Amino acid sequence: MTATADTVIRIVVYGTPGPQGSKTFKGRNPRTGKAIMVESSKKVKPWREAVEGAALEAVNALPGEVRRAFPLDGPIAGRFVFTIRKPASAPKRRRTWPIRYPDTSKLLRSTEDALTKAGVWADDARLVEFDRLAKVFPGEDPEALDRPGVVIELRQITDLSEAGQ
Repeated sequence: MTATADTVIRIVVYGTPGPQGSKTFKGRNPRTGKAIMVESSKKVKPWREAVEGAALEAVNALPGEVRRAFPLDGPIAGRFVFTIRKPASAPKRRRTWPIRYPDTSKLLRSTEDALTKAGVWADDARLVEFDRLAKVFPGEDPEALDRPGVVIELRQITDLSEAGQ
């Protein structure tokens, strides 16, 4: 699929998407008394780094006048299609659905945080609408990558009448 005319940026990231969300309690900070929480998934850090790197590359590849619009600050619609590795035990000759781990919402959370850190948008709260949010296997969806990763397309909503289109 190619980007649509109103797409501000298209980012393709390859790597194993890392879900964010589950944290493990590791005790309390002796000085502050605050809880020490550690991300449970070891995939989150490398995934965020991959997203951040791909996002910076994509922004830097844009023409100067478009690049100056970053970080995006206003209502944004997003399209996120995560491609995850198909389990070896899954049927090979028919389409199957990735209905198990990782959760789509947790994949989105880690990806949103990386886009914020990369300066793609002012804050992930600017994401107000989804054109598509999907988790697919390679070769089983028209927008799937050939290997694990994500395709991200973001567009600014410039008029309230655009919402929901």
